[in-house]
Order: sequence, then structure tokens, then C-alpha cells
Amino acid sequence: MTIWLDGRLQDADSAKVSVFDHGLTVGDGVFETLKAEHGRAFGMTRHLHRLTRSARGLGLPDPDHDEVRRACAAVLAAQPVPLGRLRITYTGGVSPLGSDRGEAGPTLVVALAEAVRRPDTTAAITVDWVRNERSAVAGLKTTSYAENVVALAAAARAGASEALFANTVGRLCEGTGSNVFVVLDGELHTPPPASGCLAGITRELLLEWTGAKETDLPFEALDQAEEIFLTSSLRDVQAVVRLDDRVLGHAPGPVTAATARLFDERSGEDLDP
Repeated sequence: MTIWLDGRLQDADSAKVSVFDHGLTVGDGVFETLKAEHGRAFGMTRHLHRLTRSARGLGLPDPDHDEVRRACAAVLAAQPVPLGRLRITYTGGVSPLGSDRGEAGPTLVVALAEAVRRPDTTAAITVDWVRNERSAVAGLKTTSYAENVVALAAAARAGASEALFANTVGRLCEGTGSNVFVVLDGELHTPPPASGCLAGITRELLLEWTGAKETDLPFEALDQAEEIFLTSSLRDVQAVVRLDDRVLGHAPGPVTAATARLFDERSGEDLDP
């Protein structure tokens, strides 16, 4: 595997990030995950804009978009895989052993791993842990993913691939690495950013392409939903066939299936919509 680190391509076995990097010691970093197919990444411009929003939210310098694009292009050219997970990681860099950030400047790492296409349907669970919609990092895609690791492990033990969170006031929020859409009375809804959810790129595109509504929903809306689906850069549109002990009929339902077809068509027409 070849990665981009310190401004150049390096072999993954020899590339080294300092043990004092703030991304490692305190999770002071942001990242983006892009879908890559046959050496081409999807939605690069939108992902770079979100990377910058997240960096600003942490007080990191704006990432150099030209450098990130060069890094991504170099990694993709070195490892042209049919389907891949392209990861851009941007951290606070070498810093003291504490929360104070050092003066060395940010660290940029770009890596690519081969991926497999997600199934059209999946199972999910709900968890008692909540998202803090008033957190200083709410809505930022930071590297502080420990609570997602714990929740996703709980999902795996239950035979599911995702765990869904409410926020601190009992409103529907998001999954560990996905946004959630529900169909209520035939209409498509997804929680607004004020819920504390991450504004996903796939979510953003579907809001533009489908007319789905951003709606502040109670967590219990999951119980009333006729259809539920998840979105993310690697899932695209994935129907939930089972939520906890509830089986949602013959998923994907008609709204989910139509949305998945639309996303496939529109994303296939333009790599950088």
C-alpha cells in the first residue's frame, strides 16, 4: 500500500507519523472518506469544502485544497482499485503531551484501501448513548471516533452493521458513520444539522435531488417509519430491513428503491456534482 505523508508518496510499511502527533494523543484532527472507483474519487469538491469547515471548527489552519487534490491523485494513480475507500486525514501535528497544540503545523495523510460494495439492505440497532447536539464539535467530522467504535461493536454483536443515536433531547440524529432517512406518510425526511448530525455528502446530494425534508423528528419516529435507509459515501443508499427486533417488510420499499436508482443515475453522470 502507498500513502501520501509529509508531502510525498511513501510505502505504508516505512511511513511514520510521530507518536506525539495531536491526532493520536488527543484526537485533534479531521478527516474525509471518499468513494473511489477505478482511480477516480467521487464528490471531491464537496468533501474538500467539508474538510475545511471541520478544520475551522477545531481551529486548524485551512487545508491546502491543491495539495490535497495532488495527494489524492497520486495515491489513486499508485493503487487503481475497482472500488476503494479514500481517506484524507488532517491533524494538529506534533504537539506537547496535552491538549495544547504545538507549533509544528498540521499533518496530512492520504490513504486508500480496497472496498467491497455494500449490500442493498442491512440491519441496524438503536443505542442508549446519545449525540450531544450542543458539543463544541457537533457537526464536525473529527477523528475522535471512540464512541462510534463502541456503538458499532454493539451493532456487530446484534448482527447489524449500524447503530442509530438520538440526541440529548430525544430527537433522531444519525448513525455512527451514516445519515438516516425515514419515510413517513409517503414523504422522505432526514434530521437537520441542528440535531447534532454530520451533514453527509450523500445526504446533501439527496436533499438537492429528491426534495426530501429536513425535519426535527422524535427518536420514536423510527417506530412509525414505513421505510428507513442509511446514506454515506461507501453505503450510497442502503435500506434498513431490520431495526432492533422490528422487520420492515420487504425492504427496500418503493421510496428507498426510487431514491437509490436516482442516486446511482445522478452520481454516474457527474463525478464531482
